[in-house]
Amino acid sequence: MSIQTLDPIAIRKLGLEALAKALGPIGMVRFLQQYEGGIGNYTKERQEWLKDFTVKGIVKEIKNRRKS
Repeated sequence: MSIQTLDPIAIRKLGLEALAKALGPIGMVRFLQQYEGGIGNYTKERQEWLKDFTVKGIVKEIKNRRKS
């Protein structure tokens, strides 16, 4: 069996079997969680989420919380 002739589904199955054998089922899941592909454009979305934050504002908030 040549890896080059296998379809993506078969390669994925063999890869998961190898991970499970090497890491055990829990280790395999933990490994896969690290490489889960996301959707969207994180950089663009992050810029949108943080558009109202400034360094001065963050510093001020930290100082206010430390006083409390």
